[in-house]
Amino acid sequence: MPTPLLTHLLHSPHGRLLDLRQPQVMGILNVTPDSFYPGSRLGPADEAALLHRAEAMLAAGAAALDVGGYSSRPGADDISPDEEKSRLLPALAALRREFPQAFISADTFRATVAAEAVATGADLVNDIGGGTLDADMLATVARLRVPYCLMHLKGTPQTMRSLAHYEEDIVLTLLRFFRDQLAALRQANGGQPLPDVLLDPGFGFAKTPAHNHELLRRLPELQPLGYGLLVGLSRKAMVYKPLGLGPEAALNGTTALHVLALQGGARLLRVHDVAEARQTIALLTGGEGGGVPRARL
Repeated sequence: MPTPLLTHLLHSPHGRLLDLRQPQVMGILNVTPDSFYPGSRLGPADEAALLHRAEAMLAAGAAALDVGGYSSRPGADDISPDEEKSRLLPALAALRREFPQAFISADTFRATVAAEAVATGADLVNDIGGGTLDADMLATVARLRVPYCLMHLKGTPQTMRSLAHYEEDIVLTLLRFFRDQLAALRQANGGQPLPDVLLDPGFGFAKTPAHNHELLRRLPELQPLGYGLLVGLSRKAMVYKPLGLGPEAALNGTTALHVLALQGGARLLRVHDVAEARQTIALLTGGEGGGVPRARL
């Protein structure tokens, strides 16, 4: 695979920039009624609550906001593209109006939704399907020249729980998946690598707790792919189930796993709790900067 044009700087087609030379935090804004963590849910019609939470996240140090209108929890309802747009696009428009300088991600696996989201002002497309759930997605992000997060997933949110089995080593599986999807993205981009790409291992997506913890321990093995890693662990089952808790009590465990993710090379933490994640990064990087210490694996 040709060497990617990686700079750790994601350039929005709207002129905004996300600087990942130091690890950063992405705040989660779910305009859905059924996301797995009830504390993260925002009613699509409650613009005031959306803007209040976004303002709090930005004030706490979020470098980006990730807005989604389709719940991807295991077994979630498969809503129509029109329903997804009716939730996502007004939220994006409101955020863009109130926070014109904020770097905003649209969490969608559908190419038509992604295109309309970018037209509404989204700076990044965060695709849980990594191009596998919509045949037009890779060509769409290449055409739009929009930063793209490519996540590993088997199946769909409705079927992934039954597909959490692999014939070979889990990390090797992800390396091959990312190799193939990056090659497809390069082909969609006229044979040239798309520089502004993040890779997401997809913690909790078609993976058992054992898979998730092995992936976390072995994150450095994904770095030779040459792209920055987005890691989404916040309040997930891999945090709270081993402790006999629920997502509402999983902040402390999330912070512990964020330490491991940062030591493994994560550049962007996708989180519900921005201030705590920012504090974790500050402590690991010495406050003002510096390298993230490596774990002894």
